[in-house]
Amino acid sequence: MNYTPSPSRYDAMVYRRCGHSGLKLPAISLGLWHNFGEDANHETKRAICREAFDCGITHFDLANNYGPPPGSAEEAFGEILKTDLRGYRNEIVISSKAGYGMWPGPYGEWGSRKYLISSCEDSLRRMGVDYVDIFYSHRFDPETPLEETMGALDSLVRQGKALYVGISSYNSDRTREAVRILGEMGTPLLIHQPSYNMLNRWVERDGLKETLAELGVGSIAFTPLAQGMLTGKYLKGIPEGSRATQGKSLRPSMINEQAIVHLNKLNEIAQARGQTLAQMAIAWVLRNEGITSALIGASRPEQVTDCVGAVSNLEFTEDELKLIDDYAREEDINLWARSSDS
Repeated sequence: MNYTPSPSRYDAMVYRRCGHSGLKLPAISLGLWHNFGEDANHETKRAICREAFDCGITHFDLANNYGPPPGSAEEAFGEILKTDLRGYRNEIVISSKAGYGMWPGPYGEWGSRKYLISSCEDSLRRMGVDYVDIFYSHRFDPETPLEETMGALDSLVRQGKALYVGISSYNSDRTREAVRILGEMGTPLLIHQPSYNMLNRWVERDGLKETLAELGVGSIAFTPLAQGMLTGKYLKGIPEGSRATQGKSLRPSMINEQAIVHLNKLNEIAQARGQTLAQMAIAWVLRNEGITSALIGASRPEQVTDCVGAVSNLEFTEDELKLIDDYAREEDINLWARSSDS
């Protein structure tokens, strides 16, 4: 059956300007980090992307190493672009990244010009597109001059392989350097992608949100649901088949007795707001427009539908925020601290 997008897909979604650019992003974007590799059913991937587009999600976020195996998420999305989303490329913002291990040898990761440009070209080939809208340096490379890494991003824009560039998991000081270097080259930094959620607040301690606002750079927060901890899935413990049982990015030790008590308290706050826990967690990340977009993942289409419901209530009272702070105890779940601490 041919897919026809919902004619009302833009009615409910909120779109926010990304920094000082002309590009607007949906308040909720879809990431393909998990559930788009060869270990997942392709029909489910198609259904997730169709539901996202029907809900007004126009931004699909990938990276060269997403899978497993690395590269397979881009290949799967490329197939979806050829089938379900064929003819809608101009309504879609596609991003990819490079920085983590992708192939053997000394040129297969980090931030060299050779690695970044080769990676972008490979990503374009896997997805079957001429350009990506945004291409990121996926992590800061302490051994490569930042001028080289940013110069590679600038080259990709000048070559027409990327329309905009971004960085991910850079701290405030490195972000300021990146903005300066790119500015001197004439290619502004569009966006920063940090991890951020109620249980991982390094961007607040670092002052990154304020830095981005000052510099006119947009932001898209990944793991707004804390690798699934804030979805409601773990309110009664660790269910079979959940991410905590698969060794994917959430350690079972994080779901301890105290954590379950706190998650249930947060769920009560969400219910009082008329939201699911996931919806409240996303709304919290998006509060006060300090973050441009929240980047969600999904293993089923209905999870996308639930998350999109967050945009119907993005306001918090001071009492609600205080209660959330009482129970959202920061956990050691920032798997990307090595990059942001560099």
